[in-house]
Amino acid sequence: MNGDEILDLTDRFVAALNAHDLEGALGLITDDFVFESTSPAPDGARYEGKATVKAIWAEMLESTPALRFTTEEQFSVPPDRAVVRWRYDWGGGHVRGIDLMRVREGRISESFAYVKG
Repeated sequence: MNGDEILDLTDRFVAALNAHDLEGALGLITDDFVFESTSPAPDGARYEGKATVKAIWAEMLESTPALRFTTEEQFSVPPDRAVVRWRYDWGGGHVRGIDLMRVREGRISESFAYVKG
């Protein structure tokens, strides 16, 4: 993928999460997607596979109606990498962090999240 295609993919992914569109977000990841969350400290948890991630994200979207990710900065490293610096608001507060992403065949195949604090 070229840089613009990668950034378009990450933009669509963030938009789907912000719209609480779980199926839309899942449509943008690979079946063998790997997600490393920011918690629990110190290393976060690792989730592998679309079905596993679906359950985790469904719980997050259901329990956090005010969830909102704001992209503060992003860049791509073609052909398969993106870095997204974000702010995550949940209504009662916020955190800032980054995701290191890998893409494959037009979908996100890895997202490793790191947070300040």
